[in-house]
Amino acid sequence: MSIFFSYILLGLSLSAPMGPINAAQLDRGIRFGFMNAWLVGFGAMVADGIFMLMIYFGISHVIDTAFMRSFLWLFGCFVLTYTGIESIKNAGSLVEVRKGERKETNRKSFRTGFLMAISNPLTILFWLGIYGSILAKTSTAYGTSQLFVYSLGIFIGITVWDLTMAGVATGARKWMSPKVLSGISILSGVILIGFGVYFGREAIRLLIG
Repeated sequence: MSIFFSYILLGLSLSAPMGPINAAQLDRGIRFGFMNAWLVGFGAMVADGIFMLMIYFGISHVIDTAFMRSFLWLFGCFVLTYTGIESIKNAGSLVEVRKGERKETNRKSFRTGFLMAISNPLTILFWLGIYGSILAKTSTAYGTSQLFVYSLGIFIGITVWDLTMAGVATGARKWMSPKVLSGISILSGVILIGFGVYFGREAIRLLIG
């Protein structure tokens, strides 16, 4: 049981560092509420699950090619930059947002998180390192059932963090002034655009390299 909890902590630690998903969750939670923020994280988690399955079935090398990585860097650049610009552009509308209003569908929030994660080459490389090592260790020492349990522990940790981020963003939405919330939304947008620029630079480096 202690090993299982250690994998839950691993899932938490994997999700905690500030990145594009956390920034997008914060922005969606401030502007639209808890459910939209959580669905961004859930969309990213579905993408994580796809990567984990690809690694398990040994087909991750399809994505880890120069052509696919270049395409993903470019696509990720577009998704992150577009989302960041949208966040900054809509920051002023926070003054008009009232509890109970819905200005973004749940499907769009889910799609945003999923596209951000699935188009991030760093994610597949990250899971190759983390989940690949777990797979190698577990397959030799334990059976498939143990691998499933440990994978479940990772996903529980990710889910706990997603719920925490959604709760923090929703709490900020309730207790902070509209001007402060607008500033946070703008900051989230700047962070997303910064990641987008980084992705674009990596794509150009691969293409001309």
